Amino acid sequence: MTETVARRPVRVGLIALGCAKNLVDAEIMLGSLARAGMEITNDAALADVLIVNTCSFVESAQQESVDTILETAALRQARNLGQGLIVAGCLPQRFRDELPKLLPEVDAFMGIDQVADTSRIVREALARRAAKLHAEGHGPKSRVQSPKSKGQPPASEPPIPHSALRDPHSAAPLVEVDRRPAYIPDYATPRFRLTPRHFAYVKIAEGCNHPCSFCIIPRMRGSHRSRAQADVVAEAQRLLAEGVKELNLISQDTTYYGLDLRPDHTRAIASPERFSAAALGLPAGATTLCTLLRELNALRGEFWIRLLYTHPAHWTDDLIRTIAACPKVARYADIPLQHIHPAMLERMRRETSRDYIVDLLARIRAGIPGITLRTTFIVGFPGETEEYFQTLLEFIGDTRFERLGVFAYSHEAGTRSAAMANQVPERTKRRRRDLVMAAQRSVARTVAAACVGHTLRVLVERPAAAAELRNACVQSWEHGLVRASADHPGRLRGRFVQARSQADAPEIDGRLYVHGELPPGGFASVRVVGHTDYDLLAEPA
Repeated sequence: MTETVARRPVRVGLIALGCAKNLVDAEIMLGSLARAGMEITNDAALADVLIVNTCSFVESAQQESVDTILETAALRQARNLGQGLIVAGCLPQRFRDELPKLLPEVDAFMGIDQVADTSRIVREALARRAAKLHAEGHGPKSRVQSPKSKGQPPASEPPIPHSALRDPHSAAPLVEVDRRPAYIPDYATPRFRLTPRHFAYVKIAEGCNHPCSFCIIPRMRGSHRSRAQADVVAEAQRLLAEGVKELNLISQDTTYYGLDLRPDHTRAIASPERFSAAALGLPAGATTLCTLLRELNALRGEFWIRLLYTHPAHWTDDLIRTIAACPKVARYADIPLQHIHPAMLERMRRETSRDYIVDLLARIRAGIPGITLRTTFIVGFPGETEEYFQTLLEFIGDTRFERLGVFAYSHEAGTRSAAMANQVPERTKRRRRDLVMAAQRSVARTVAAACVGHTLRVLVERPAAAAELRNACVQSWEHGLVRASADHPGRLRGRFVQARSQADAPEIDGRLYVHGELPPGGFASVRVVGHTDYDLLAEPA
């Protein structure tokens, strides 16, 4: 080992792309590095190794991942030739065989099962990078000092094994990607949290058993596998002791939690009828989402439990009763429906009918008063006619979801829908997406207006930045603390903090701008005095 390495630990930077589930994987990677004594840095110029944790759910996410990898490699060429580059996550999981040929810049590819072994792969990537530079005739010191790195110790330069110098394949990228992932984190898995102190994501399961024709996730993430309930509760207790005020429960299908733990289980229970029968047939004391929620709700302290990524086919009356009976479970349900027309639901293989969905939403709203319903839809799916789309548009207007997102269908190789006839033109997809968002904007305005005058319990996030206040675009208000001017009508003026209510999941829903100063990371009561299209304006109650 060189004198440089002896003076300090290996420095690693990480770029996390994709969803909250990917973020937890990134936190586990960083936890592995910290446990191994490596240093984590936010400055790419100072990193000995950079990890890009990728997303590959839809084409736009793949493009973002590839662009990030190429940009990182270009910066390395300009500033730090000796820097190792690792690509992790869904992209190598999906394109295990193709990526090493398409991205020769990368030193190592790692899959989902390897996240807890990141420190070893970092060292391997460094060694391979050094061997590659040696084979190309570069000297042992190949770092170009950037302005930010002036005066900093140079990047680590691991010794090149003699075997590597003799073996022309030693500079080839490392590929460690299991074809069928089986990994699931547990309480003992170290994590380096990337979320603010007051909220955290808790992955309760991994993988998915659903046959949705548009989705590649089961092939990338494997079959559904639940964590033991005691293990999840232990992690929750640790997070609460660290000051967390909101536990966001996540997995590919949160409502399936525990059903794979039953004796002699089969995976063929995707439909509501089979799922309900399997749930009713469980032995006493069996683990389900309901037993988990009740145990988490019994933990001491003031905090929220938020349920994300639930599948409509797996909601039961017991789950509705459990949420209603647990005051710490947020009155919020994230239920991606994807479509409502029967023909589209069948082509998507969603296992639900229109009648079932309408009845389920009615039961949830009746059984959990005041609940916020969030959903997502896909427009432009193969075979979606103008008539089918209009049916969806009318359903959105009639149902009046408090929160709603929409995606234009993404043609994904390897899915059933990719081979379907009657693919919808891109221009039509974009038009339909815009029409859905325009319809939802009108609904959201009405929902926001109905909150004015009410007192809400909120979780304070942080002081609102000036740019956020400029973009808040307040169109209506009920209180004199907002002053319009001729130059900037509707601009928020003064000091505000940003907060969320139970109706708003972190990073995806709206927020409240509270006038005044409140300590971040805690709960507060506020009175709503105005609104924008999607956000609320409030003052301390």
